[in-house]
Amino acid sequence: MVPLIVFALLSLLGTSSSSSSSSSLISDALVLATLKQGFEFTDPALSSWDVSNLSSVCSWVGIKCSRGRVLMVNLSDLNLCGSISSVISSLDWLVNLSLAGNNFTGRIEITNLTSLQSLNISNNQFNGGLNWDYSILTNLEVFDAYNNNFTALLPLGILSLKKIKYLDLGGNFFYGRIPAVYGNLFGLEYLSLAGNDLHGKIPGELGNLTNLKQLYLGYFNVFEGGIPVEFGNLMNLVHLDLSSCELDGRIPHQLGNLKLLDTLFLQTNLLSGSIPKQLGNLTSLVNLDLSNNALTGEIPFEFTGFKLLSLLNLFMNRLHGSIPDFIADLPNLETLGLWMNNFTGVIPQKLGQNGKLQLLDLSSNKLTGTIPRGLCYSNQLKILILLKNFLFGPIPEGLGTCSSLTRVRLGQNYLNGSIPKGFLYLPQLNLVELHSNYLSGTLPENGNSTSNPAKLSHLNLSNNLLSGSLPFSLSNFSSLQILLLSANQFSGQIPPSIGDLHQLLKLDLSRNSLSQEIPQEIGNCSHLTYLDLSQNNLSGLIPSEISYIRILNYLNLSRNHLNQTIPKSIGSIKSLTVADFSFNDLSGKLPDSGQFPYFNASAFAGNPQLCGSLLNNPCNITTITIKPGKAPGDFKLIFALGLLVCSLIFAAAAIVKARSFKRGGSNSWRMTAFQKVEFTIADVLECMKDCNEIGRGGAGIVYVGKMPNGEEIAVKRLLGMGNNSHDHGFRAEIETLGNIRHRNIVRLLAFCSNSQTNLLVYEYMRNGSLGEALHGKSEYAYTLKVDEKSDVYSFGVVLLELITGQRPVGDFGDGVDIVQWTKMTTNCRKEEVIHIVDTRLTAVPPDESLHMFFLAMLCVQENSLERPTMREVVQMLSEFPRHTMNQSSSSSALQLQSKNTEKERDCSKVPPNVLIYGI
Repeated sequence: MVPLIVFALLSLLGTSSSSSSSSSLISDALVLATLKQGFEFTDPALSSWDVSNLSSVCSWVGIKCSRGRVLMVNLSDLNLCGSISSVISSLDWLVNLSLAGNNFTGRIEITNLTSLQSLNISNNQFNGGLNWDYSILTNLEVFDAYNNNFTALLPLGILSLKKIKYLDLGGNFFYGRIPAVYGNLFGLEYLSLAGNDLHGKIPGELGNLTNLKQLYLGYFNVFEGGIPVEFGNLMNLVHLDLSSCELDGRIPHQLGNLKLLDTLFLQTNLLSGSIPKQLGNLTSLVNLDLSNNALTGEIPFEFTGFKLLSLLNLFMNRLHGSIPDFIADLPNLETLGLWMNNFTGVIPQKLGQNGKLQLLDLSSNKLTGTIPRGLCYSNQLKILILLKNFLFGPIPEGLGTCSSLTRVRLGQNYLNGSIPKGFLYLPQLNLVELHSNYLSGTLPENGNSTSNPAKLSHLNLSNNLLSGSLPFSLSNFSSLQILLLSANQFSGQIPPSIGDLHQLLKLDLSRNSLSQEIPQEIGNCSHLTYLDLSQNNLSGLIPSEISYIRILNYLNLSRNHLNQTIPKSIGSIKSLTVADFSFNDLSGKLPDSGQFPYFNASAFAGNPQLCGSLLNNPCNITTITIKPGKAPGDFKLIFALGLLVCSLIFAAAAIVKARSFKRGGSNSWRMTAFQKVEFTIADVLECMKDCNEIGRGGAGIVYVGKMPNGEEIAVKRLLGMGNNSHDHGFRAEIETLGNIRHRNIVRLLAFCSNSQTNLLVYEYMRNGSLGEALHGKSEYAYTLKVDEKSDVYSFGVVLLELITGQRPVGDFGDGVDIVQWTKMTTNCRKEEVIHIVDTRLTAVPPDESLHMFFLAMLCVQENSLERPTMREVVQMLSEFPRHTMNQSSSSSALQLQSKNTEKERDCSKVPPNVLIYGI
């Protein structure tokens, strides 16, 4: 009943616009009550908006009054949905209006508010355009429409806002060019058009905005040409961000006129030429990022005046020369990223002695000399990356007490000497890579009982000259996931404490001199997927406890002195696809069950005492004893007769089997063709000879054969039961596969079956095996490297199948798969996810689907380095029930939202606010 009264009163107010009631506080309360009717899922805070007591309006949440009128409405971050009624424009005394940080949808238009000074509608889902009548908003100074779904040309009516100082239209879908007349908004102090779909040239007329303090134009916009030289006139500019918008040409030296500038971001463009020495005039700079361009030349000497500089990123360019010594003298430098250039010479030896250096990445250059001793002068250094250079000498002893370190990558240099005492046991370390150097000495035990290296997850010391025993305190690394110690000179036993590394995923101790038995405690490493102990001096039994590792994928125990039998239980590890037991002293019968039949015969080579049918080396199960006095000749005769009888039996059995297999009656074999074929079942069976075998695996054996008409086919004989009344839909599924036609899927021509066997007949593709395609001489597609992150991508595809109910391929047009379709359909925006969710998921809460969607998007990122590990995926999945999407938790990493950078419509791009280093 109350809403009806409200609407009735508003109707009366509308008929007498000049009446005294229209200027009353009650009329403002009625407007707010009507506004509330358009809200959905209202925050409990709005319960104070009591329409039965309109006179209390000034005490309502978010409302401020003065002289009997409402002057401010602030509904920021109340998790409101719904639309904004045009009745809001009846609050004609309103000075401040904020609807920011909600989920309002639909169009919005604000008019008639002649007193309005600040309007904030940012971080919502408003759509349409902003072509309002701004001439009435004569006092508007702040207009923030950031991060909505506005899709239109940039509004020209804004030119009527003579007092406008702050204008943010970024994070939307505005298209077209930046109007040159925007250069007439002379009062502007803040302008952001970043994160749209703008194109064309950046108009030089923006250089007329001499009151500007902050200017943001990059991210997702694609501009032609370079940076306007007129920007050198913006003398009051403090923050200039033109990142990620494909600007080319040279950096204008006129930017050196901007003496007040403290932040200059030009990264991720196509800028070329040398760095203008005039930038050295920017003595107020705190942040300078010119990374990921095509800049050449040297670092200008004029940068010596950057006394306030905290961040200097020049990585991923073509710079050369030495790193100037004055870089080390910059008193406030915290981040120095110069990786992937052509720098030569030595690292400035005073680097880090300013006491503030936190991140240093000089990797992938041609630097020589030694590592400076004072890098961690005052325990501030967190990230140290110097890999892929020509550095020599020892690792500085001071790094052994640098408790602030979290990531260290010094691999692929020429470093020598020993690893500093205490270095590996630093409490904050989570990654250490010292591989491919000339480091020597031993790995000491953890001598500090108070040091707990519980965060270290990745340790790579491979390909060095390290020796001695492995320390028992390896068990201190309770979070270790990857341990690589191969190609060193370690000796002694593998410590049983290795079994305490319960999080270990990959363990490589190959090519050392380790001896004694493999500890049975290795079976406690239940998360291992990769285990390589090859090329050592290990002896004794292969512990059957290895079979406890149920997800083991790779096992290499070759070239040791292991003896006795191979445990049959290892064959029960269904995930084991690669195993190598070659060149040991193994003996006895090779198990012929489980995974063993699918391993390559070379995996057992070099074990002459090993026998079994899989090795073509039958074991002597029975022995014939010669009675005393029995002539040797009689024994030979009996033995020969026995062989003859066995041969006849086997031959007869083979003939019977062949006849029943190949020439069975018409009722024995049944062939279902999925298109017109010119061969018979007899032709298919003729292909199945040992000489025609081209591959085998866990599912069966594959043969190749030529049909009478010259057509080549591939026949896959499936292991397991054949045609029976309990195929659980197998035949129906095969028939479905037979009807699929896609250029990337080999065609299934026919399906043959009898009571014992199923055969799949495919067209034969002469492109070699998948293994050859991945690892052969012909740069896997796009030169991508197949690793564990490939499985993460596959898992992301499965998640998308679950969310959408769609097949991975075939339903989206030629050449488009489910990942591409999802990205195009949703633009990776949370409000669009509802359009792809399977309508059958009625019992699944929308926020759960949203969580799954963004997790899938993380898994299918194009750059495998940016995908999470499966462990991180499991963590994000498991924590969802305890944390909702709008709470501060690790799931908030999926909410890529921060000022000027939160919209990420291209799922393949890294969020623009992230400073990318080679870490």
